[in-house]
Amino acid sequence: MRVIAGKFKGRPLNAPEGTSTRPTSDKARQALFNVLEHAAWAPPLDGARVVDLFAGSGALGFEALSRGGAFCLFVDIDAGARGAIRDNIEALQLFGITRLHRRSATDLGEKPAKLSAPFNLVFLDPPYGKDLAPAALAGLIDGRWITDDALAVLEVAADEDVPALPGWTIVDERVWGAAKVVFLKRD
Repeated sequence: MRVIAGKFKGRPLNAPEGTSTRPTSDKARQALFNVLEHAAWAPPLDGARVVDLFAGSGALGFEALSRGGAFCLFVDIDAGARGAIRDNIEALQLFGITRLHRRSATDLGEKPAKLSAPFNLVFLDPPYGKDLAPAALAGLIDGRWITDDALAVLEVAADEDVPALPGWTIVDERVWGAAKVVFLKRD
């Protein structure tokens, strides 16, 4: 796995050992970021404040930083995932513009004041088939983690139905291989 484009293009990314995480493929990540860079409804990547929930390797957050993101918060409860993210932060020398939280993405609570401004771009790549996205998306709104015009990018299994998500509107949906990517705007 590697960074696809931007200032870290071609740099390798570590992924957690084992099967507890499922990194987004390079091909799907490239397609996802092509949509983000060209859609009128997407926030600019340059200067974006990003939160990567269920982060795994952090590939989505690192890709956003490579393409001009200003800051990324990585959230994962798995120790192996956090270790891989730490290794990637160190390898890319991204100490000042990243933070790593050991917290459940479905139980975020209130956004800590030390994290400064809210986030305008959210990546969610929860385990397939566990219906974790609704609680995570509701927690982002309830805890004031995101801006009023935030965009969320949710990855689910290609055959998974996305339920109605209060506070969010689906603006686009794409299927790439085994993954369905749903783009959601705050209502």
